[in-house]
Amino acid sequence: MSVKEKVEQAIKILDERSVDCWLTFVRESGINHDPMLDFLTGSEVTWHSAFIITRSGETCAIVGEMDKKMIEDLGVYKHVLGYVEGIKQPLLATLKDINPSSIAINYSEASEISDGLTHGMYLTLHDFLSEIGFEKKLVSAEKITSSLRARKTDSELSLIQKAVDETNDIFKLVVSFIKPGKTEQEIAAFLKGEVNRRNLALAWDENFCPSVFTGPKTAGAHYRPTDRKVERGHLINMDFGVKYEGYCSDLQRTLYVLKEGESKAPLEVQKGFETIVTAIELARAALKPTAKGYEIDAVARQHIVSRGYSEFPHGLGHQVGRFPHDGTAMLGPAWEKYSTKVFEPIEEGMIFTIEPRVEIPDHGIVSIEEMVVVGKDGAEFLGQPQKELILIS
Repeated sequence: MSVKEKVEQAIKILDERSVDCWLTFVRESGINHDPMLDFLTGSEVTWHSAFIITRSGETCAIVGEMDKKMIEDLGVYKHVLGYVEGIKQPLLATLKDINPSSIAINYSEASEISDGLTHGMYLTLHDFLSEIGFEKKLVSAEKITSSLRARKTDSELSLIQKAVDETNDIFKLVVSFIKPGKTEQEIAAFLKGEVNRRNLALAWDENFCPSVFTGPKTAGAHYRPTDRKVERGHLINMDFGVKYEGYCSDLQRTLYVLKEGESKAPLEVQKGFETIVTAIELARAALKPTAKGYEIDAVARQHIVSRGYSEFPHGLGHQVGRFPHDGTAMLGPAWEKYSTKVFEPIEEGMIFTIEPRVEIPDHGIVSIEEMVVVGKDGAEFLGQPQKELILIS
C-alpha cells in the first residue's frame, strides 16, 4: 500500500460525496493515533499537524518544522508547510485560501475507525476556526473515511491475500500436531511458532491470538488458550490471523477428534458443520454492492434457526484491513451495540469475514470464519474455504 494511491483515492471520494475539504488534525500521534494517519503519512508526527485534501485535488500538509522533511519525502502533498511557534496561522491562512463550504473532520458516533479526532483537538480546532468564521463548516468525515478504508486498492488486496494464504498454510500444518492430550496452549504455541518462523506478526493481541477452544463448555470466543487438554469426542475451534506488511487475516477452522472406533463424526456434529458451511455460502451469495449488512446477516441467521439451532450471539461478520476489525459497515442484526453499521450499504472492494457458529451439546462449538472480497457482481472467497470437517484420529 502506498500513501499516494490512498490520497488519490480520497480525492475521488471527496468529489463523489460532494465534500469540499477533508482535514485530519493530530498531535503526538504515537500516543493518540488517528487510524486514518496510516493512509496519509505512513509514520507518526509530533506537534499539531494538519493534513488537508480537497475535492479539486489540492493537498497540503502543515507540520512542525522538524517533521517537514519526513512528509516532503513522501512526494504526495503539493504543499508541505513547516512551522516553529504554532500551527494556527498557517492553518487558517490555508483554509481561507481554499474557502470550502464544508470541512470534514474525523469524528463519528457510530464508527470507531472514523473517530480519531480527540475531544481536546476538536476544541482546539473549533477555537481556531472561530477566528475566521469557519467553525460552522465542520462536519463528520465518517462517509469519507469509511469508504477510504473499505475500498481496497489492488495492492491492499494483494497484501491481505498473502496474509490469508499464510494463515491457511499454518492451519494445514497444525492439523498433524493436534492429538488427544495436547493442550489449547500447546496448539496456540505451535501456531505462534510458525508465525515467528515466517517473520510475520499476529493479527491481534498475542494473549488472544490464536484463540483455541477444545470441547464443550468453553468461553467459545475472545479468550486466551488454557491448559485444557484435547479429548476424543471434542470439537476444536481455532481463531487465528496474521499481519503481513500491515494488513491482516482473520480465519477460523473447526476440527473433530474421533473417538475410539469412529471413522467419521457423529451425525449431530456433521449436521452442525454442514449447517455452518451452507449458512456461509448463502451469505456469500447474497453479499453484493448496495445490500445492507442486516440483510446478509438475516440470510445466515434464518438458515441456522431453520435447522433447529439457537441464533448465534454476535454479528455475522466484520470488515478486515489494517486491523482485524476495520471498517464501518458490518454484517449483523439491528442490535443496539452495532448502531448504524448494519444499515450502511455494502461497497465494492470491501473485505468481510463471515463467521456464524452453532453449539453441539457434549462436543463443543462449530465455527468457521472465512474472508470474502466484494466485487462488482458479488463476493468471492479469499483462499480455499473449509468445506469438509477436519478429522483427528
